[in-house]
Amino acid sequence: MKETDPHSIDVETGPVFRADCPSRPILDQIADKWSMMVMALLERPMRFNELRRGLEGITQRVLTQTLRRLERNGMIRRTVLPTRPVGVEYALTPLGESLREPFGRLYDWTVEHSAEIQDCQRAYDAGEDVQQPLP
Repeated sequence: MKETDPHSIDVETGPVFRADCPSRPILDQIADKWSMMVMALLERPMRFNELRRGLEGITQRVLTQTLRRLERNGMIRRTVLPTRPVGVEYALTPLGESLREPFGRLYDWTVEHSAEIQDCQRAYDAGEDVQQPLP
């Protein structure tokens, strides 16, 4: 790869996460907690209020922003329904569907290790020295 390539990886020093790498804003979107929760809920097309009811604690504004970012990135499709009043439905695109499997692995890992992580958080917050065994 050329040195000006934002995806460049130096064999000796490892990856360099350059500021102009196009993956950065995409990873920011994918790693966002609300984005992943919305995508997890979208096992089938859903309307806005149905999504909101499934995401305890999310505000209307944050859900709207999240849906717009996901639509802009090609992860979901927004369809205006010919109803009175006009309704809107959201569904995963094939690109969004392709995230289900890796997201599922991440979710499974999170569930498997949540108690251990919470123990580490409590110990850290209490000022204890938290030493995890090295692999």
